[in-house]
Amino acid sequence: MTEPAGEAQVVAVGLEAPASPRPSFAAIFEAEFDYVYNTLRRFGVREADAIDQVQEVFIVVNQLLPDYDASRPIRPWLVAIAYRVAGRYRSLSRNVREVLDVTPAEPTDTAPLADETIERDQARALALEAIDQIDLPRRTVFVLAEIDEVPIPEIAEALGIPVNTAYSRLRLAREDFESAVRRLRATRQHASHVKRGAT
Repeated sequence: MTEPAGEAQVVAVGLEAPASPRPSFAAIFEAEFDYVYNTLRRFGVREADAIDQVQEVFIVVNQLLPDYDASRPIRPWLVAIAYRVAGRYRSLSRNVREVLDVTPAEPTDTAPLADETIERDQARALALEAIDQIDLPRRTVFVLAEIDEVPIPEIAEALGIPVNTAYSRLRLAREDFESAVRRLRATRQHASHVKRGAT
């Protein structure tokens, strides 16, 4: 028996997927503050300036939120904003001559550490230093693809670049990263030999 047209329309409408609700600014701020902070640090923002730059990012987020497509992942969108804020920060910081660094030193933990913990921390520090030596446009793609595991098409869309450009930047960033790791390891090994020779 054939359903009446009106009833079929009701069923079809009921099967439509509901539109994704746009998250509130407060919800984004609460959920993604740490992510934005860490992203800015990866993009070369000094720890002393990071909180101020996070605030800059969220000012832009608040301005652009009405145009945000809630069906898309939010982190690539946030990274695109953080990328522009970090680029402006780095451009301005080149023109600022720092007279005195008043950042307090990290407290030293005197508790004994296991060898594997030390090695892990050293490897992490080496990787972060190597990432910091990658050119910012390439670094942005590298961080999103390799650390945050965002698909390349989403990265390209978030950054407003062609997909082929995103793939190219990722390939070059991987090469830059490997070269930086080798260079940093060689420098540290040389410094270690010199230190041992001086004792």
